[in-house]
Amino acid sequence: MIQTDNLTKKFGDQVAVDRLSLTIPEGEVFGFLGPNGAGKTTTIRMLTSLISPTSGGAHVLGYEVGRDDQQIRRNVGILTETPGMYDRLSARRNLTIFAKLYEVEHVDYQVEKYLKLLGLWERRDDPVGEFSKGMRQKLAIGRALLHEPRALFLDEPTAALDPEASRLVHDFINELKGKGRTIFLCTHNLDEADRLCDRVAVFKTHLRVLDAPSSLRQQVYGRQIAFHLAGSADAFLPIVQPLSYIKEAKLSDNKLILSLDDPETHNPDIIRALVAAGAAIQFVGELRYSLEDVYLQLMKEDVTKA
Repeated sequence: MIQTDNLTKKFGDQVAVDRLSLTIPEGEVFGFLGPNGAGKTTTIRMLTSLISPTSGGAHVLGYEVGRDDQQIRRNVGILTETPGMYDRLSARRNLTIFAKLYEVEHVDYQVEKYLKLLGLWERRDDPVGEFSKGMRQKLAIGRALLHEPRALFLDEPTAALDPEASRLVHDFINELKGKGRTIFLCTHNLDEADRLCDRVAVFKTHLRVLDAPSSLRQQVYGRQIAFHLAGSADAFLPIVQPLSYIKEAKLSDNKLILSLDDPETHNPDIIRALVAAGAAIQFVGELRYSLEDVYLQLMKEDVTKA
């Protein structure tokens, strides 16, 4: 489990992370979303005991940040946004060094396992300096997983990866989740976060919102049902506006867009009222907003408030 309590980091007068409080249970894939410079990487560095917080506190896997730093580093895996490698050494030698630092029991087995899983076995003896950015990223992912950590912190894990390699990483994450591992995922790929994460936090120095992607969609947009009509919908707007359960009604071409909480209950009544008024309904569908839509709307609201 990962828990923070008013976790704060300042660099001089600049506040990078402002009183962050959250709880991430064991086995959850947790998405940490925000623009560049929001403090996401700083948060990861504090939680993995790479830098110290200015104030507040945090516990990772039962260990206290600032007191049990060695145990935290031993039991977590981390993929930084720009992972460093020993360019003159081979891929196999790189992973071997880190496996020994992590005191992995079966070093050769673990190194071979991840080089093969990540499609790098045929290049195992080539210097890492000759690798493409995508290959280096895959090697860094292998390095983060070598010691089978209970908690994994991933900062842009699929950056520079092709679709096949990205799918491989996604499968890794789902497999680790199935084994009860906790994943803390920073990503700009909002579709990735939507598909992988149990909950997501939108963060910009302070915590903006935190919930499951589906719940965030409903919080920001509610549920909106589109009634597609044959011909103009203008004449039918006055039919639905007086209905008590309609929160908002608007026109879009030949569609009526209605916001309501329980469309499963109320849609039949709406359809009957429209048909009785002479509407020819072609089909009815719920508007689906992506996590990207939600994120952009939240960022827009932040700018407006500022």
